[in-house]
Amino acid sequence: MADQTMRPGGQEPAEHTRSEPTFAPATDIYETDAGLVLLLDMPGVDKDSVSITLEKRVLTVTGRSSPHAPSDFNLVHAEYRDGVFERSFTISEAVDGENISASMRHGVLKLLLPKAQAAKARRIPVRSAAEPEERPKKPAARRKAAAAAKRK
Repeated sequence: MADQTMRPGGQEPAEHTRSEPTFAPATDIYETDAGLVLLLDMPGVDKDSVSITLEKRVLTVTGRSSPHAPSDFNLVHAEYRDGVFERSFTISEAVDGENISASMRHGVLKLLLPKAQAAKARRIPVRSAAEPEERPKKPAARRKAAAAAKRK
């Protein structure tokens, strides 16, 4: 999976023209037996303001934080600024794009990217050389077997 926020050589991509600050959320990515898990830090963003799209194997996450200070208080210090969070990732064919799921809790977006069926590891049984192999039937033998089955 490739992160689209940086270009090769460490150059940052051209910024979007917006009237508000845009942040790339800090992201942790880890792999499980079932797939990949992405944890994106998006403080101040609620689940209703998150947009997740998958187009041409590029997963894009966008979220907007909004002011949440009570109106009768005077803000003295803020650790986070309000604005837009945006980050894109290129996902491989090993990810099942149809079954990606997302949840949001305490400003952390959790994305579950399941492995595609073909990409999952599976155990392949090994037979003894003494065991007979099943050989595929020849086309003529298949036709004779099908004709015999129809007659019954």
